[in-house]
Amino acid sequence: MELSARNQLGGTIRSVRTGGLMAEVTVEIDPTEITAMITETSSNRLKLKDGDRVTVIIKSTEVMIAKG
Repeated sequence: MELSARNQLGGTIRSVRTGGLMAEVTVEIDPTEITAMITETSSNRLKLKDGDRVTVIIKSTEVMIAKG
């Protein structure tokens, strides 16, 4: 699948925690990790599990940085 989004990061799933309506998916993107909240339905549809290679796609209209 090709997307127009430029912020695409390849990584490996380290954990998928489900409960209720949402799933917390942690992806290792060397040298760090990103955690995303997605619907449990999407997690099940994609059959996400530890060790899967995935692409994290970040869509944001705004990025903020604060200090102090």
